[in-house]
Amino acid sequence: MTRTMLEPLTYDPRGLMIEGTGLAPANLAALAGRLEQARSQVLEEARLWASGTVPAELEPLDAGFIDLPDRLLADYARDRAGSELARILAAARRLAGLVDRVVLLGIGGSYMGACALFQACCHPCHNELDRGERGGRPRIYFEGNNVDNDACQGLLDLVDHSRGPSSDRLENSWGIVVISKSGGTLETAVAFRQFLAALRRACGNDVADVAERVVSVTGSSGRLFELSRALACRDVFFIPEGVGGRFSIFTAVGLLPAALLGLDIVALLNGAAAMNARFKAVPPGNNPVLDYVGVCHLMEVLRGAHVRVLATWGKGLEAAGFWYDQLLSESLGKQEKGATPITVVNTRDLHSRGQQHQEGRRDKLITNLIVDRPRREPLSVGRSELDQDQLNSLAQKTLPDIMAAAIEGTNLAYADDRRPTADLHLPRLDEAALGQLFQMLMLATVVEGRLIGVNPYGQPGVEAYKRHMNAILRGK
Repeated sequence: MTRTMLEPLTYDPRGLMIEGTGLAPANLAALAGRLEQARSQVLEEARLWASGTVPAELEPLDAGFIDLPDRLLADYARDRAGSELARILAAARRLAGLVDRVVLLGIGGSYMGACALFQACCHPCHNELDRGERGGRPRIYFEGNNVDNDACQGLLDLVDHSRGPSSDRLENSWGIVVISKSGGTLETAVAFRQFLAALRRACGNDVADVAERVVSVTGSSGRLFELSRALACRDVFFIPEGVGGRFSIFTAVGLLPAALLGLDIVALLNGAAAMNARFKAVPPGNNPVLDYVGVCHLMEVLRGAHVRVLATWGKGLEAAGFWYDQLLSESLGKQEKGATPITVVNTRDLHSRGQQHQEGRRDKLITNLIVDRPRREPLSVGRSELDQDQLNSLAQKTLPDIMAAAIEGTNLAYADDRRPTADLHLPRLDEAALGQLFQMLMLATVVEGRLIGVNPYGQPGVEAYKRHMNAILRGK
């Protein structure tokens, strides 16, 4: 559980140092004092939350996420059997040994973190591999995040046992992880009712079998809590008070699905705790949280960069980008403030959005999210006796070589047109690096909120559509 061996995430804003369209070092130096004040405010709010003495004027204040990784790791070190992490790991092992497919039901923060971890850390074709190649871990599918009739029916078709008998009973066995703090979000609640009915049929209405195959992550009260009690679910995990949905990736919301897939959740939390330590102790100029906030804020204020493009280089981080889209939008999109986030995947989207980013409006800050080393051995282009494609001259080059050239070439093309960019480097695409990334972006979001005078917690705008939708459906 040592944190000293972690390779650090790095943030490099040198591509922004363009006179007239970018920033100058003096701009960042002038903002350092305000950034440190915002950091102090965020840390004081975390202290107030922990002490249970939150003033009414600060509500809502969901600052419980900040020290959560450190608390979970400390509890696990003290009690390897009875801690929250131990319970999560035990439930994941039990369910993974019982079923071959898991349907995860949740919306927004209740599924986006889990989806990001799945996409980033699992085999790219995880669900297509046989069980042995998956390390005995189940396939996973995400629903309850929309009300798309055909998509829901399609997944029900997949898990329905009427497809025919199998010689392997486990192959046809599936379960549900349902995640909702209140249980009142309609998309997830409706999906749970539908998939629960299908699971009951699959279990021959054996209530004990159903209770074994349903794991819920919810609040300590509310509709899903009561439904979980009625089902007598063997495992129920609670979302801690003071942790909002989009800040919940380091609770059972994200940790249980990650453990179910065999990911190293201790390494994930170690990465987050390491980022906490840097955030609290390191001054602006070498602090990735404060430096990222400073660059984003100044580019918006000084250069009108109201659109923030997170350019993920490679396919594994697209879902992480979508997770960040929600985090930034729900946290800062208030009082007619807040930048608009966009996630792109390069080099794919250089052939779609790339033209607009290169020659369109100068209202964008592009941050490249780069993985420095692939998990697998580099794949070379290779030599062929059929050289009509004229690739033999590149035969010794590898896909990482081509990716590196694309990153450098794209940044040069932007620089030639005086379009600023910044680079955010992950050493590898693994749990420790992702723990750093997620915690960095959550901390940066709340710091920026305090910097611009917006409460980064709560999402009152999201509730408006829910009110109208329920009123229409219930004829009120």
